[in-house]
Amino acid sequence: MRRLLALGLVTVFSVGLAAPAQAAFGTVLPTLSRNLVSYYDFEHPVRGDKSLERDRGRSGTSLRLINGGADMRVRDGAFRHSRNSLQLKQINPALAGNDDWKAGLYGETGVPTLKAFNGTRQASIMGWVKMTGQNPAPNSNSANPDDLYGAIGLAGVLTGDSNGHVVRALLELIQVGGELKLVALARRLDGGESQTFAAAEPWQQLLPQNEWVFLAATFDFDTGSMALYRNGKSLAGNYVVAGDPWKLEGEPEPDLASATDPRGYKIGGSYPQNTREGNACNCRMDSLMFLDRAVRPWEVHLQYRWMTG
Repeated sequence: MRRLLALGLVTVFSVGLAAPAQAAFGTVLPTLSRNLVSYYDFEHPVRGDKSLERDRGRSGTSLRLINGGADMRVRDGAFRHSRNSLQLKQINPALAGNDDWKAGLYGETGVPTLKAFNGTRQASIMGWVKMTGQNPAPNSNSANPDDLYGAIGLAGVLTGDSNGHVVRALLELIQVGGELKLVALARRLDGGESQTFAAAEPWQQLLPQNEWVFLAATFDFDTGSMALYRNGKSLAGNYVVAGDPWKLEGEPEPDLASATDPRGYKIGGSYPQNTREGNACNCRMDSLMFLDRAVRPWEVHLQYRWMTG
């Protein structure tokens, strides 16, 4: 493995792997293609409805650009072969409305095209993030003008019984011990407890203002392990919840996520059905990937190199 990393991308082809799955702008490491459930590069609006983004992954699950529509695609690619990214932002901080720019999809009975996450053993979320405004944002659901949201929404897979906020797998910034932290958060069972893996470094150092950063979070529901990565390198951190929140002890084995189709994705905030606002992110995102296995450390590294090299 060390030799593979040392030799870089040329070695991937030398062992006989096919060329990468490729969108018009941006590439995916060949070893990830099979498990790429959804891939949104924000270069491919759905024909006839530019408020929808075409999925370049195997599920074909179109993503809705909520409230801002086509205007949410901006000319600011995160890496050399990218032209566009997705602008997410709070519109009226003082108003408890439903106008924040966010993205996602929601199905009250589950989204059948996301069945890869039904009973899954593992999952991963990867993508580029760039902070572009005030974070955390003012809490538009509070009467106190000084009240800020306790989280900054990035990207997540909803559970099979989600209200639009509860997640099966999530990459986000949340309060941990009274301090905002970059986290991987997941719950194995619908209605069950979540576990959180929080990065040790201050989030402002991990996500500096106006700088593109490649983030990844991996989840293994069988072993109970999670990991975070920044620009291809693993981040030190700690598990927040003591005990066995995912109920891994005992039979049956292996331990899998609930056998339900997720109710969708949430990106840049909560409630993709647009019934209320929550955890707005004043940021841009590019080339978001949702996978149904835990990406290996060397793959995260090479995916980052693939895009930046």
